[in-house]
Amino acid sequence: MPNIKSQKKRVLTNNKRNASNSSARTELKTAIKNVIAAVDANDKEAAVKAYNVASSKLDKAITSGLHHKNFAARQKARLSNAINKIA
Repeated sequence: MPNIKSQKKRVLTNNKRNASNSSARTELKTAIKNVIAAVDANDKEAAVKAYNVASSKLDKAITSGLHHKNFAARQKARLSNAINKIA
């Protein structure tokens, strides 16, 4: 544990930020898994709805610095290709 006052504050803010990032990362993974589950069930309507949620979360992850823009682009392309393969 640090002795300097500003570093004590920094520990608190780092813990808060870590909790926020962990939560956002988990929500994002769940949203992506929901799309994949809908695709596996051949439910195009549910897959599109889940994709819209996942796409929004991916965009928010970019702006918050949680993920790189190429990661989001790759995931969106992968998910949309999976949805488009449902006939």
